[in-house]
Amino acid sequence: MYVDHHTASWLLDSPLAPHVDAFMLHLFDCRYASNTIDNYLAGLTHFAHWLTESQIDVKTIDEGLIQYFLAEHLPSCCCEQPAFTDAKDLHAALGHLLRILRANAIIADPSIGQTPVDEELRRFDDHMSHVRGLAARTRKHYLAVVRCLLLAQFADREVVIAAIKPSQIRQFIASQSTRCRVAASIGASVAALRGYFRYRATLGDAVHHLIGVTSFPANWQQASLPKTLTKNEVERLLGALAHDGPAVLRTAAIVHCALDLGLRSSEIAYLGLDDIDWSAATITLRGTKGRREDVMPLPAATGQAIADYLKYERPPTSNRAVFVRNVAPRDQPVGPDLIRKSIRQAYARAGLPYTRSHLLRHTMASRLLEGGSSLKEVADVLRHRSLNTTLVYAKLDSHNLAAIALPWPGSVS
Repeated sequence: MYVDHHTASWLLDSPLAPHVDAFMLHLFDCRYASNTIDNYLAGLTHFAHWLTESQIDVKTIDEGLIQYFLAEHLPSCCCEQPAFTDAKDLHAALGHLLRILRANAIIADPSIGQTPVDEELRRFDDHMSHVRGLAARTRKHYLAVVRCLLLAQFADREVVIAAIKPSQIRQFIASQSTRCRVAASIGASVAALRGYFRYRATLGDAVHHLIGVTSFPANWQQASLPKTLTKNEVERLLGALAHDGPAVLRTAAIVHCALDLGLRSSEIAYLGLDDIDWSAATITLRGTKGRREDVMPLPAATGQAIADYLKYERPPTSNRAVFVRNVAPRDQPVGPDLIRKSIRQAYARAGLPYTRSHLLRHTMASRLLEGGSSLKEVADVLRHRSLNTTLVYAKLDSHNLAAIALPWPGSVS
């Protein structure tokens, strides 16, 4: 316990005193270990003392102030001992404080701005969500690109699309391209700009001259073969799932979901207990890229892997997600990043030199083609909206390609 009677007064006599109970209750609800709670409380006490000494109002607390405390005050801290100074735990504790203060409307949410650019982005986001049906991750990227453009053009002034010139758009795209590792990556920024200008066109703005200068870079999508695992590598991967260690059953279930069903990382993370119909052997996907509900058959191996995880390893929780966190904050579903991390770890245990989780989706498509499935059937299983997206796998269909291949010139027919 890091908070003694002397330093406890720093917290109880500070502007944060009314929020201590909510802070502690939040940590208990997240089921943090007792020593972690002690550290976070000690970190909160140090921050509270600094607020008091600096005469800072609680309502002004935000990420910037916390960063100043960690970067400027902490390295040269002269507070009385035992002031808690572990930067990692302090950062985590103050992150929880921000959530508590925002949940109780003590401080404003940083995403809710009042400038004309903020209002413009809010309307654009509504259009992308309700009219175009774009996924949250796509909308977030588009908003980041458009925000950079509008802030560069208007700062905190009113957004006037007619004031933007094509030359300015060219310069903006050029500046964005310098941040890209490969030339084709600028296509994502171009897509964001074109999406925004088309939105403005629906409002009656004349933006065709701006759309005209937002051209995509050359990108031959079918130029290379999609990477897949060989049969031997698949066997090694599945064999490596049967090992002793933490979260072994969860990792096995995740790998089977990706390899047997071709699910994306986000789709695996968003699976719920209510999405599985055990009697009908089906699984309903709700958190899909196209924001649709898709019902798929549940293979026996995948169902068994999920059932083993639910029965023997899933921690007690009231959360209805299939895959939940094993560490605090508990009672929360895992995110797509943990899904990808689990697959990377499975690769490493199998001795495979791969890192991309999407590789299992490609492998599943290749296995379907080798089993005699058509491209249309592969597109249906992968839930592609357009068959053109699936055409890249045509180059993996060696059986049918061999049937139409012409003899090599000069060879014996």
